[in-house]
Amino acid sequence: MSPAFRLAPGAPGARILGLGSFQPENVVTNDDLAERVETSDQWIRERVGIAERRIAPADLSLVDMASEAGARAIKDSGLTASDVDTVIVATCTMPNPIPNAAAQTAARIGATAPGAFDLNAACAGFCYALGTASDLVRAGSAQNVLVIGAEKLSDWLDWDDRSTCIIFADGAGAAVVGAASNTEQVGIGPVAWGSAGDMSDAIRVLPENNALHQEGQAVFRWATTKIAPVALRAIEQAGLTPADIDVLVPHQANLRIVEAVAKRLRAKGAREDMRVADDIVYSGNTSSASIPLALDHMRAEGRVRKGETVLLVGFGAGLSYAGQVVVCP
Repeated sequence: MSPAFRLAPGAPGARILGLGSFQPENVVTNDDLAERVETSDQWIRERVGIAERRIAPADLSLVDMASEAGARAIKDSGLTASDVDTVIVATCTMPNPIPNAAAQTAARIGATAPGAFDLNAACAGFCYALGTASDLVRAGSAQNVLVIGAEKLSDWLDWDDRSTCIIFADGAGAAVVGAASNTEQVGIGPVAWGSAGDMSDAIRVLPENNALHQEGQAVFRWATTKIAPVALRAIEQAGLTPADIDVLVPHQANLRIVEAVAKRLRAKGAREDMRVADDIVYSGNTSSASIPLALDHMRAEGRVRKGETVLLVGFGAGLSYAGQVVVCP
């Protein structure tokens, strides 16, 4: 006869309690890049929509950025570091896989022996981590989870390759996830996720120079046709309709992709006044950090308010994708 296990008491669901973000001070403009590679401000703006990006100096690590963003999110949540019992860092740019970023970040911010692990789903990483955190809280396996998307992509670029050096940047964004005390307080919907491993070569690190490479046109075609259906599935799984979405925060890969996803959602019933994140213009593509960075920036600018319904959708290397509907804290 099998033993009867005692399970941790769960919660009706989870919600985001606070947000935080961090970017390096160093701003690199399109004109700066044009001094090194054959490009121009107009060329970059027309193709990817970026005007400038933040690049970390050599002495600012990924863990440094993750720790700062995480500390700000904890402060915003009204909790203390000792209240955090799990730390998840979504990243694909640690200089080495061992030790992981999460345990180092937890120690930096003062969390007391939390569960800590990294998650690599590239640009979809924050949505994967948020979905994991939500389910941990709902199952009773965690009480308060610090979810961080952090990247130092500048360490993985060939700065003479204009197809990548103009796009990617550094930064970190974070959210604290806690329990909803009743069903009316639930603020994170079910995650809609998946992958397209048959396209894994579309975004990869080249072994000969350890630099990020992507097949830009292939990724663009895939993202502009396949991501809107994922977003619609996330809305449906949350029991909502496109018209319920106040704010769309997709991964900030390319402004043309962002606009294409928004257009497809509006064709399916999303409102014309749905606000759409465009953080890529001044932050570049920060992979797993882009969604929490954009959401935190929009909130600071007053473009998203507490209690509004926000659709998140991430996509990138793997190829992997994920999305969910959340309530802005």
